[in-house]
Amino acid sequence: MRSTICLAALCACFVITSCKKSNGFTKNHLDFSTDSILFDTVFTTVGSTTEYFRIYNNNSQPILIDDIQLMGGSASPYRINVDGVSGVHFMDIEIPPGDSLFCFVEVTLDVNAGTLPLVVSDSIRFTTNGSDQFVHLDAWGQDAYFHANEVVSGTWANDKPHVLYGTVAVGYPGIDSGLTLTIPAGTDIYCHKDAILIVYKSSIDIDGSLDNEVTFQGDRLESFYDDVAGQWWGIRLIEAQQSTIDYANIKNASVALQVDSTLDPLTLTLSNSIIHNSAYFGLNINAGANVTAENCLVSDAGLCCAYLFAGGEYHFKHCDFVNYWSGGRGGPAFLLTNWWTNAGITYTRDVVTSDFTNCVVYGNIADEWEVDTLAAGFVDFSVQNCLLAREEAYDYPNYILSLWNQIPQFTDPQMQDFHFPSTSPLNGNAVLTSVTSDLEGIFRSGSPDIGCYELP
Repeated sequence: MRSTICLAALCACFVITSCKKSNGFTKNHLDFSTDSILFDTVFTTVGSTTEYFRIYNNNSQPILIDDIQLMGGSASPYRINVDGVSGVHFMDIEIPPGDSLFCFVEVTLDVNAGTLPLVVSDSIRFTTNGSDQFVHLDAWGQDAYFHANEVVSGTWANDKPHVLYGTVAVGYPGIDSGLTLTIPAGTDIYCHKDAILIVYKSSIDIDGSLDNEVTFQGDRLESFYDDVAGQWWGIRLIEAQQSTIDYANIKNASVALQVDSTLDPLTLTLSNSIIHNSAYFGLNINAGANVTAENCLVSDAGLCCAYLFAGGEYHFKHCDFVNYWSGGRGGPAFLLTNWWTNAGITYTRDVVTSDFTNCVVYGNIADEWEVDTLAAGFVDFSVQNCLLAREEAYDYPNYILSLWNQIPQFTDPQMQDFHFPSTSPLNGNAVLTSVTSDLEGIFRSGSPDIGCYELP
């Protein structure tokens, strides 16, 4: 009887062992969607976007990951999340046959003393069946000057970038503070989500130069954000004193440059600058502001590249307003009005002694040039030697030698290349003005070209 019981017990053990072996874990290794994650470039103290990779079990049996460890531990600037759980160390993670897990990675870097990028590395170790596999983590970090909800003035250094948070103001709201902010050539300015630079009853001088421009853009530097509009709000001048912007590159804002009313006869001189990819307006001039713009390219906006609203004084020469916005948009490339409504009452403000000379207004809809004015307000402007897109041309004496609905033959508007060949109607059809060189420094003489670019 005892022999029978022992034999039965042995048989039971054999069955259990056999079942376990048939459903056991594979002795093979893991596979990964990538063996390295690169964050390029991350500002110190500013978190990155989230990257991820997948961990695969490409075997016919389940696999048991004995250990997953962020090698830098809790002191690492990286943060990981495995299958929905955050931490730095995970044990006994099972993946069914043919299945996978996600691992998400973020990084925030500490301030460093240098002005050049540095690389910060770590890795994630996966231990399976006694073997180690690694996914490597690398981030290029950049130190910067940070401005968060503060009043600024003086001259900014350009040895490392400036990062803007919230409202950064030149001048105190409600006070005639008369401050001045100077931004020298080569300064890079990165703006956090919804950040705005306001100039209130003060002045700003952006002093870029050819091939050494001042740049404004969002603070997300991953390639995904290269052409995402609305990453930050923009630059706004409110009753500003006389200001200048020369050789600036302003992109991916909501309203890139807004000029509201004025205390000085001349509010802003804008020259040799590019404004690109604005969620709403590229250039918005409001309520009687006085703006001179020369050699500027304002391209792609969700509403208008230029909206000159409720009167003012404008002197534009050799400017391109070109709108090839890829989605639906709510306005023409260029719109000028002299009226507004408030509480059901319509008001007007004069458009005085304004002129638009040698400018291009074009895009991917039929009517890109719109003038919407009421006779109750005084309107005085001239348009000379411009190329304008509008199905029904304006036949008024203040339009002088302008070209209507002729194709400018831009090189590649989808890639923001608004140069043109010698066969373009822009070639040689401008009038000679005081603007003696183009946006790229090419000299203008004789019969120059319409727009911000000159054929060499």
